[in-house]
Amino acid sequence: MTVLVTGATGNVGRLVVDELVARGVPVRALTVDPERAALPDGVEVVVGSLAKPSTLPAALGGVEAVYLAPYARTVSRFCELAQKAGIRRVVALSGSSVGDTHPASSGHGFAAVEKAVEAAGFDWTFLRPGAFMLNSLGWAGSIRERGEVRSAYPGAVQTPIDLADIAAVAARVLVAEGHGGRIYGLSGPEGISLAEMASVIGEVLGKPVPFVELTPEEQVAEWVGAGYPEGVASWLLENFEATVRRPQAPTGVVEELLGRGGVSFAEWVKGNVAAFS
Repeated sequence: MTVLVTGATGNVGRLVVDELVARGVPVRALTVDPERAALPDGVEVVVGSLAKPSTLPAALGGVEAVYLAPYARTVSRFCELAQKAGIRRVVALSGSSVGDTHPASSGHGFAAVEKAVEAAGFDWTFLRPGAFMLNSLGWAGSIRERGEVRSAYPGAVQTPIDLADIAAVAARVLVAEGHGGRIYGLSGPEGISLAEMASVIGEVLGKPVPFVELTPEEQVAEWVGAGYPEGVASWLLENFEATVRRPQAPTGVVEELLGRGGVSFAEWVKGNVAAFS
């Protein structure tokens, strides 16, 4: 069974390619920049993008399953072309923000993708991870330059997940039976506060990394100054505040599906320590 990986240059898609190759699964990768993707030997490459539906027929022909990166703007056209190509299974990357009512929430786009894929009648599976461990790289500049983490809501408890665990789950459900019609909420193996994350980074670096608590207004100003739209900054802040009141807990789905523990935040920091040094 050949699997098409869309967004094969993306943070998760590129890792899905590696996971499938390691399993011996024939892979076709859709990417706008094959050179930057540095895909493994043996991977069939189609130059294109979900943003350009005219490139999709060549990518879809002769495959049975698709890893679908989230791109709401053209998902309806993707579904039409995938139906015509006889695609049976679609595993779509979504997010735990589905159902959020904030106007700037990413959940609206994820929900649109899910709705279109389900309506098209594929054997579908939706993966809904929460916060990424990768997001903590947003602190890297402050840690390198000032030796500190700056954020509002130090007590916000999230369950950040390593992108590699998302990719491993995606590969698993793409090739195994019994996952059709399932929505999997994905998390890391621990609930950890923002202040505790800063402490872990310090432990790995071998030096204290103080947590400088910002007011909500200061946090929004910093995000906007870094280029975030004000609406997005407001939504992110709302999420932090919500996880102070309702701390997140691990879902256990990664462990259940993979038969191993998920990557801890400390393990992830050790693997990415150069970014903070």
